[in-house]
Amino acid sequence: MTRVLEFITALIIVAVLAVVIGVLMPSSGHVDRTTMVSKDIRDVYDVFNNFRRFQDYAVLRVYDPNLTYKLEGKAYGPGAAISWTSDVPKVGNGRLEIASATPGFADVGEQGSATIVWKVTNDWPGENKRFTINMERAGRGKRLVKVTWNYDVDYGWNLLDRYSNLFIHGTPDSMVQYSLGNVQSMLAAVPNIVYDDLNPKLVDTPQQPVLYVSTAAKRNLTDVDAATATAMTQLQDAMKKLGVKQAGPRIIFTTNYGDQNYTFDVAVPIDASTLKIDGQDYALTAPVQPKLEGPGSASSAPAEGASAAAGASAAAPAMAASADKVAKADAKSGKKADKADMDTGPKPGTRDKYGHLIVDQNVRGMLAFGGRALEASWTGNPAGIPPTRLKLEAYAATHGYDTDTVVHRFYNKQIVAYESKKPDGSEVLYDEQTFHVFLPVTDAPEQTPEQAAGMTDQPADASSSAPADSSSAAPAASSAEPADAESAN
Repeated sequence: MTRVLEFITALIIVAVLAVVIGVLMPSSGHVDRTTMVSKDIRDVYDVFNNFRRFQDYAVLRVYDPNLTYKLEGKAYGPGAAISWTSDVPKVGNGRLEIASATPGFADVGEQGSATIVWKVTNDWPGENKRFTINMERAGRGKRLVKVTWNYDVDYGWNLLDRYSNLFIHGTPDSMVQYSLGNVQSMLAAVPNIVYDDLNPKLVDTPQQPVLYVSTAAKRNLTDVDAATATAMTQLQDAMKKLGVKQAGPRIIFTTNYGDQNYTFDVAVPIDASTLKIDGQDYALTAPVQPKLEGPGSASSAPAEGASAAAGASAAAPAMAASADKVAKADAKSGKKADKADMDTGPKPGTRDKYGHLIVDQNVRGMLAFGGRALEASWTGNPAGIPPTRLKLEAYAATHGYDTDTVVHRFYNKQIVAYESKKPDGSEVLYDEQTFHVFLPVTDAPEQTPEQAAGMTDQPADASSSAPADSSSAAPAASSAEPADAESAN
């Protein structure tokens, strides 16, 4: 009996001590981790002020590769949310919602600091669980951003929850620490450019018939302008011969924006999707993925490179050189060159392997692919188009818009042309041109935050916007007339 009483007494003492210790333990828990990021503060702010990139940096996917996410609520800012479900106990089910973000995205660049709070809903112990992300410019010249990610929880008088504070450096701490490291790595892939002045919008662009010419030039404004003018002359001659008219602003598709050379396509939308060539009607069609063919196949297009457009422009001089060699060889051997033997180029009315209609030696036609695009405007000389392209790429990356600049590349259209007339009758100067630059997107919300806040103009009529499909000879690509290497960087 004595031993029983001793055991009961011991239990009572232990219980009392447990209660006393629980009462003395903190009523809240806190974890914080800090890192330095070599990015503009707006980039960091935008990543944390939406959840479209969360699955790319959150460590939860490492714990459960089969984890499923679901975006909820708004696309950006307070009210945006993401939930997840998992059969792995360490991950479980949970939900995050942006509770507050101060200041607004339009002011964070000027203020240089920001705080974003996420409400946490999961099976971790405690109440009022929240992540707080503090950002502030730091380092020499304020070129870095100090990011501090906090986790806070209230336990109240729940003694069991208070004891759980002993384990706060388990799953909550590891999620903060490893996710923050992943954010740093993810942001390293974002173009290093400030886009505070971009004010882009998301627009729908329809499919449209276009004629285009593939060309190339040294990467400087003078040479590119000259190549563009030559291409436009070829396009105007073809339109006159075909009896069609230009139906919108000139479009530039970039094939390759190299260090020294620039390969691109000059295109114009036209008012007809059926063309009459040598008395026969041909319908323009959307580009198709080419079939794999062996070398020397009769149906192979003259464009054999990564871009059919680049190949087309390169093929013409190559075929001319080949024909010239044949003619010289025949002349040397005393044979008379046969014109049909020399004419090895594509015939008008035929199609290349991408389904583009051959109009003449230089001009081709197609139905350019339409779809969603992120659009921004640039007013000035064409040297400002490459930076605008980089700003769009960085903006899409931080806001979580899915893009593939290899498959659906950048393109732009000229809205106000050099030497065109202003309303007052004066001519537009070279530095007064206006361009709309487009980045096709495959997954994006209805509006950008700037659109939702009324900071952008109403979407322009996209009837003249003609992004090209990846397989086209005119892939929807980056800048128009790029500047030289120094001004473009």
